[in-house]
Amino acid sequence: MEQIHYRHEYKYPLTRGQMLIEDAKVSALMDKDVHAAGEGFYNIRSLYFDDYENSCYMDNENGVDNREKYRIRIYDHSPERISLEVKQKIRGKTSKKSCLLTQDQCRQLMEGRIPGEISPEQQTLHRLAYLMAVRLMHPAVIVDYDRVPYVYRPGDANVRVTFDSNIKSVKDVQSFLDAEIRGRGVLPAGYALMEVKFDDFLPDEVYGLLQLDGLTASTFSKYYLCRKFALESV
Repeated sequence: MEQIHYRHEYKYPLTRGQMLIEDAKVSALMDKDVHAAGEGFYNIRSLYFDDYENSCYMDNENGVDNREKYRIRIYDHSPERISLEVKQKIRGKTSKKSCLLTQDQCRQLMEGRIPGEISPEQQTLHRLAYLMAVRLMHPAVIVDYDRVPYVYRPGDANVRVTFDSNIKSVKDVQSFLDAEIRGRGVLPAGYALMEVKFDDFLPDEVYGLLQLDGLTASTFSKYYLCRKFALESV
């Protein structure tokens, strides 16, 4: 049986001023992720699924602790690498399973259709296909944003701090693989979301970075907020 790896995950909505302070502190202690070479950030675009009862959305709204979300993800608008992920949250910790998709499989899922061919290795896709059949899971909203990532790994620590900005909600799920998409911003201009992820412990020097007046952890969900914007504009 595959061992599931759970991580702690804390989220902090930041004003522009708080973001500038935190980014300066984090960059002095941690290294930029190698995937952010060049401009110092990369774009993430995710297509989220929900069922006929909007269970994923309602679980977020009601604060249900044990929940899961399926999403297709690409980076920097490129269809060269497409992954299907299921993110699970259990007792405050998160885990993630994934498999790669072909472009044809991705387009079928975008249209709400179960792919005709699924390999044995694509266990995450097998599970989503089952839920599409019995729970009518379907593509619900696109979440698009820019991420500045930092990593910290001295000793046994495995800490990741990211700053997400320009978070957009996109209703047109058929535009997922387009080079450019149009959406609605869900945060005030200049605001960002800081995420802190770690395995078993948070080193003291990293914990110290989070000590800023007015900075408190939140249950902020990019999916929930983007889906809420999409539903309100129907």
